[in-house]
Amino acid sequence: MLDTCTWRAGQAWLERIGLAADLDRINTVAVDFCKSIRDRFEEPDRPILINGVVGPAGDGYVVGKAMTAPQAEASHMPQVQAFAKNGVDMISAITMNYVEEAIGVAIAAAKSNLPVVVSYTVETDGALPSGQSIADAIEQTDREVHAATGQLPLYYMINCAHPDHFSSHLTGQADWKSRIGGIRANASRLSHAELDASETLDDGDPDEFGRLYAKLAGQLPDLKVIGGCCGSDHRHVGSACRALTAKQQA
Repeated sequence: MLDTCTWRAGQAWLERIGLAADLDRINTVAVDFCKSIRDRFEEPDRPILINGVVGPAGDGYVVGKAMTAPQAEASHMPQVQAFAKNGVDMISAITMNYVEEAIGVAIAAAKSNLPVVVSYTVETDGALPSGQSIADAIEQTDREVHAATGQLPLYYMINCAHPDHFSSHLTGQADWKSRIGGIRANASRLSHAELDASETLDDGDPDEFGRLYAKLAGQLPDLKVIGGCCGSDHRHVGSACRALTAKQQA
């Protein structure tokens, strides 16, 4: 899966820097770049999906001024429509920190005939920055998106949090756990506030990163997409791939 480099290419952020009129062009260039990589490396037995990335209209770590779901739908619709026009395979709302914005993006995607994934971020206590539990957030999003569109997000992800911040909340049997299909974890154990204030890169331990993903795979039977967020690079993703391959072969 190739993510477009568009986490800050939505209407709200482009308005801040005077580029709102260029939204379509900016997102088109990002999609075309991913397509050029896919054309070079895709093989019949290794299809590559182009994933249009939608980021939060506000800060990724702090809720700030929250929108209603209809307001979020309207705010994100221009970028979602740009992705639809340019032929992405799916979109993902990445680093969502409260449910109303995620619901708005998912409704915009459904109205644009695009599959959508919702990825929530959590604090060191495993709850969203809004204070809501990941379980409640998933259940509410499913319920309200289905009520509005008759559809559901493809699956959910957790990103921009170290596994230690949320793995203890994934124990036991629960229907909502089966809705988590992806993890893009931080290599760093720092809190969001500490990451914001940090002047050096905390890249953690790539080998430990892989072991933690193997543990997460045991907790999340429907895990199918992995990646890295703050502090990670190819070493961390490679370590996770090796650990999960070894787990499957064991």
